[in-house]
Amino acid sequence: MGRFWLGIAALFRVWFNGEVAQRVRTALEAPKVPEPAAVAPPPKPVELPKPVAPPKPKRSEALTLLATLQREARLIDFLKESLDSYSDAQVGGAVRNIHRDCGTVLERLFAMRPVLDQAEGATVTVPEKADAGRYRLTGRVTDAPHGAGTLVHHGWEATQCEIPQWTGSDASARIIAPAEVELR
Repeated sequence: MGRFWLGIAALFRVWFNGEVAQRVRTALEAPKVPEPAAVAPPPKPVELPKPVAPPKPKRSEALTLLATLQREARLIDFLKESLDSYSDAQVGGAVRNIHRDCGTVLERLFAMRPVLDQAEGATVTVPEKADAGRYRLTGRVTDAPHGAGTLVHHGWEATQCEIPQWTGSDASARIIAPAEVELR
């Protein structure tokens, strides 16, 4: 229906406007223009696959810490061994080395420092709006948990956290200490 009305409108304009009549004549007498060849749409850009990092073996940082304490201080061997057959002097001798080596591991990985520098037993003031993660209040705690008190334990704070990254296989991710076999 739209072309019909277009034809009627063009007829009247050709009758009453010489310039329009000339343009229509030129258009009708012009050689037929071949239809343009179907132009294929431009190809879509090829999406390169995004580089995928190989999946890291999964291992808990807690297991890595235990493995480090075992490897460098033999902590788990000590804790899992029955001490019933040893004298106090023998246990004390073993504990001295384990204590020193575990402290070395903790210092290297966490650089641990006291939360409060005062000596235990000293009088300290707990600030108003004290962070509950920094202060554990005991004794006569009221609605206003601040004021003076006696330092029972100075607390510990890690000033760094440098747990080694696991690079082993998934199959050994839960191994704290490998079985040691001496070949003959």
